[in-house]
Amino acid sequence: MDKKNILGFDVCIENEDILLDNIFNDYKSNNQIFIASINPEIVTKNYKNKYLKNEFNKQKYQIPDGTGIVWAIKKKYNILVKRITGIDLMLKICETSMNYNSRIFLYGAKEGISAKAKQELENLYHNINIVGCCSGYEDEKLVIDKINSSMTDILFVALGSPKQEQFIIDNMDKLKNIKIFMPVGGSFDVISKVKKRAPNWIIKLNLEWLYRLFKEPKRFFRQLQLIKFIYLVIKNKENENEKN
Repeated sequence: MDKKNILGFDVCIENEDILLDNIFNDYKSNNQIFIASINPEIVTKNYKNKYLKNEFNKQKYQIPDGTGIVWAIKKKYNILVKRITGIDLMLKICETSMNYNSRIFLYGAKEGISAKAKQELENLYHNINIVGCCSGYEDEKLVIDKINSSMTDILFVALGSPKQEQFIIDNMDKLKNIKIFMPVGGSFDVISKVKKRAPNWIIKLNLEWLYRLFKEPKRFFRQLQLIKFIYLVIKNKENENEKN
């Protein structure tokens, strides 16, 4: 995987098709993988966290899930990459999983949301094999037992960051049958139609963050992380130029 580093976090710069091919090549080889989503909020909150950076960077896949990440790669390396959103990659994985009759488990979100997401995915992909789902409020040990008993191949975790990433990091060894782990944030809410995603034209303009802010004003303080991220990237670039 070709990668670039933003404030200590590795980011894959391959296009989505190449990424998906590699993911399922690992799947066929029974390699256990954790697909990390890298966005400005995660980077800004954790760029001093050596433990988390190491856990993310030792994985094979870190997707550029954020317009700010795409901008940072262009700013630092003069390379134009395309944003890969967690929900879009999740849906591509679901679609491709039908070729392998993969067993999928949905874990997270509020009570009833994962079940609605399961139903919507089954309506969208008639041959998808979703073997279980549970909310993010169930006892973690019971969840692990459920996942293991279902012989799941692909696990999507929607607990919000950093809880979802920590759950995966802590439990990969306990969930040995799983080949693909992926944290997916609020994707179950969108798939279940509890929340509406931005129209395609807004997504193509990389303004999905603005749409979400308009719909959920309480996200304003989270979006302030983007300003800090931009500052950190520019400052880091200046420091590197001084060293050179």
